[in-house]
Amino acid sequence: MESQYVMGGIMVSLLGFLLFYRSTVKRISSLSREDARGETLKSSENGVKAEKATNPDIIIVGAGVAGSALAYTLGQHGRRVHVIERDLTEPDRIVGELLQPGGYLKLLELGLEHCVEDIDAQQVFGYALYNGGRSTKLSYPLESLDSDVSGRSTKLSVRLEEGTVTSLLEVKGTIQGVQYKTKAGQELTACAPLTIVGDGCFSNLRRSLFNSKVDIPSCFVALILENCELPFPNHGHVILADPSPILFYRIISSEIRCLVDIPAGQKLPSISNGEMVNYSKSMVAPQIPPELFDAFVAAIDKGNIRTMPNRSMPASPHPTPGALLWVMHSI
Repeated sequence: MESQYVMGGIMVSLLGFLLFYRSTVKRISSLSREDARGETLKSSENGVKAEKATNPDIIIVGAGVAGSALAYTLGQHGRRVHVIERDLTEPDRIVGELLQPGGYLKLLELGLEHCVEDIDAQQVFGYALYNGGRSTKLSYPLESLDSDVSGRSTKLSVRLEEGTVTSLLEVKGTIQGVQYKTKAGQELTACAPLTIVGDGCFSNLRRSLFNSKVDIPSCFVALILENCELPFPNHGHVILADPSPILFYRIISSEIRCLVDIPAGQKLPSISNGEMVNYSKSMVAPQIPPELFDAFVAAIDKGNIRTMPNRSMPASPHPTPGALLWVMHSI
């Protein structure tokens, strides 16, 4: 059951994004732009005023999976979008690496299929499951696609800016924009009828919109195996190990990602004092398929071990007018 929960995380997030996008388009259509452009806006620190000439239709905080895809798609529909991203350098993270078929179909639907081209993306046709020394292969139940799915050529009105959003601007209980600091340190205000907060699991704005506790059911320990082959090529591998699953999947031609799940009730071994190396070799390695054993041990000895908590947060039953909070579970 836990392995199904882990494997389904990325898929649920992508399907949730499509529903999120559709509801956003409807909400944007019902908003009055004039309501967001004529008043003096107040933050927690000082008063600010919007400039009518430069106001976008939508402000998106964060250019991650949700923010960038949403900005592109809304731009395709003629919306003026202002995306503010804290750091525009290439991210080095271990989330969102394995795109399920349903997620790829959504890329097609959004006209974003080119995002997986020319990046050494690896095809995945299903999963191999290991349990008690036995293994089996499960293929995705793929259906034929319509050949008339295509992208659209249009001029996008999307502005991408590097900066840190420090607060949401609120007038009479309605969010009407953001206050942010540019990369150069200049403090500015941007106003729009709708602000979408998608600034990731370390969001500093979430508390402004939502008070629910973030649940951490487990933690991933991540390694990269180099120059080895999966027992079942082009398949993700799930080992139903003790105490929880171990995942393997290829991310580029020469690298395989390994994720070891550590349940929340179990103490996370320390990387700095060598506990993680000892745990990985004594508890995890004996449960690894023989074809991957040597590469797994070599990855441990190389020392590039990372950890990432899996976070889950329920949707808010009390939305704030003028703002939407996008939550992608890190599983």
